[in-house]
Amino acid sequence: MTLIAAVSADGFISKGQGVPWNLPRDREHFRSATRSQWLLIGRRTYQEMLGWFQPDHHPLILTRDETFIPPIGQAVADINAALETAARGGAHELFVCGGGGAYAAAIPVADRLILTHVGTLLHTGVPFPAFDPGLWQVASQTHAPADADNPFDLVFTTYEQPPLQKKAGDSLS
Repeated sequence: MTLIAAVSADGFISKGQGVPWNLPRDREHFRSATRSQWLLIGRRTYQEMLGWFQPDHHPLILTRDETFIPPIGQAVADINAALETAARGGAHELFVCGGGGAYAAAIPVADRLILTHVGTLLHTGVPFPAFDPGLWQVASQTHAPADADNPFDLVFTTYEQPPLQKKAGDSLS
């Protein structure tokens, strides 16, 4: 399981609704990483993203509302149901794309984080869940300075759990 997010320098992913910045470079990074992938998304985030999904995305919507029927994708009640559904569909990896509740539910079983560290402060909002950097290794990191289209410095960082940290029996990333 991989969590993918853009996170402000003070640890927030949103001010409460929608993406708080316009960063074309990060959007392309997200699209490239999630192309042809299974996505796990909280219901509110899913509703914000409707109309944005690519034809090759397989969205799973994390919701407690048993009556919710998404126009695209499929509803799931919890992380285990999402992992089972994605595995039955042939997925080798499940990308968690937000919001805060979905990230918080998934981070205990994640084995990879793809974070865009955005060089700005939000001061408040929806936090990305805290994680112990001692349990993660930086696998790659690329700096992209601010430019005319991207008003903030970006650092694309992939963190992975060392092999001893991975949970026994994990079959789906």
